[in-house]
Amino acid sequence: MLKLRFRESELPRLASRYPVEVDGGIETWAARAGKRGYLERDEFLRICEWKTPRSRKSCRKNSASLVEEATRVAFAAKNEEIKIGTLRILSGVEWPTASVILHLCDRGRYPILDIRALWSVGFARPPVYTFKLWWDYTRFTRELSRRSRLTMRDVDRALWQYSKERQ
Repeated sequence: MLKLRFRESELPRLASRYPVEVDGGIETWAARAGKRGYLERDEFLRICEWKTPRSRKSCRKNSASLVEEATRVAFAAKNEEIKIGTLRILSGVEWPTASVILHLCDRGRYPILDIRALWSVGFARPPVYTFKLWWDYTRFTRELSRRSRLTMRDVDRALWQYSKERQ
């Protein structure tokens, strides 16, 4: 069961304390890729490195055509398992990185699966990532976004920031 470790009313204040310079403008160009309907290889590599620089070597193994086709299929898919599962066929892309790609490029309807944010919703240690966990977390954060009238990006920032300040 997912449950905030803090009052929901604190979301806007926490989001405002997130150091936006960390994002480095990634939202702007990632949104363009989302509108286009796919990621180009250089955009894919930037997103992967932003999420986790450790994956750089593995992510570079993906060809431009594979990145384009996988992201095109993922962004167009209606089925949520296909959407995130397709991204996970890319070398170096596991649940957290796939969630970042969807978060930034798929109209902002998806949260980032991150150990800090998950701690903020009740996980004492990193869970085993599964579709069920990701989907439950996605629905939970969508509801937080709806109730708080914050963007999914701001909800994500608030969850991350709470953990950063408290953990």
